[in-house]
Amino acid sequence: MSRREFIVDTEHAGHRIDKVLSEAIEEITRSFAQQLLEKGLVWCNGKQAVKSLKVHAGDCISCEIPQAEETKIVPQEIPLEIVYEDPFLLVVNKPKGMVVHPAPGNPDGTLVNALLYHCSGNLSGINGELRPGIVHRIDKDTSGLLVVAKDNSTHLSLSQQFAVHSITRVYHTVVYGGFSVDDGSVEGLIGRHPVDRKKMAVVSKNGKYAYTSYHVEQRFPGFTHLSVRLKTGRTHQIRVHMASIGHPVAGDEVYGPHKVLKQLHGQCLHAATLGFVHPHTGKYIEFQSELPDYFQTFLKQIQKE
Repeated sequence: MSRREFIVDTEHAGHRIDKVLSEAIEEITRSFAQQLLEKGLVWCNGKQAVKSLKVHAGDCISCEIPQAEETKIVPQEIPLEIVYEDPFLLVVNKPKGMVVHPAPGNPDGTLVNALLYHCSGNLSGINGELRPGIVHRIDKDTSGLLVVAKDNSTHLSLSQQFAVHSITRVYHTVVYGGFSVDDGSVEGLIGRHPVDRKKMAVVSKNGKYAYTSYHVEQRFPGFTHLSVRLKTGRTHQIRVHMASIGHPVAGDEVYGPHKVLKQLHGQCLHAATLGFVHPHTGKYIEFQSELPDYFQTFLKQIQKE
């Protein structure tokens, strides 16, 4: 444990303590600050603080930060498509079927295993756990672009850009059904499904606000090719939002129809555009990924049909 202590200034007076912690202590994010509060590791003027506390100017805030645990993930020599790399970060084009981070059922062969080998272990580790470089994730069966941080300051800067929704993210997908207009949007709260807790759903309460806009790229009998822009980044956001308006993603075994399209081996969803401000140069950079073979093959198939 390492102990940190600071006095609240007038600029942060009236703000929630988790927000103040994340801005005052460089190596933690707001979500990690909330974890520290839940574990009783934060004090305000000597009294244990709660997440809802709003601080005042002159308050003395102290917290205990656990030491980062060494990762037990094994580096593996797995081919990666590196779109961009510099001393601070890299952008990877993840293939369909690759898991981002090891988990039960997928202990190795993941993007993180490959990154540890490629970067010789030089990846960021924040929030009390060495999470090798992963700033954001995409699902196993979603292909496309991911940014990876090599150091903590880069990781924190990118995380803050994601938090304020300033990252440019455009996906391409094929969904069921047709659209009468070329452009539209879906918004609402996304939270755990009230019955199936392994799924997400559009809910009326106890969820997080989500906004998705879409544009029709091509129309086919029974299907539509969309480009989709994310304003927020909730779990399964595109898949949940499109299913909620009666246009589930083709091949989606979780949110799609019972008779799923098996030849796609999961949802037809590709992270095609990723843009952000480089944490060290201050310049906006943007990357594009062409539609992968599985996506283009499916478009040709439904075009013929």
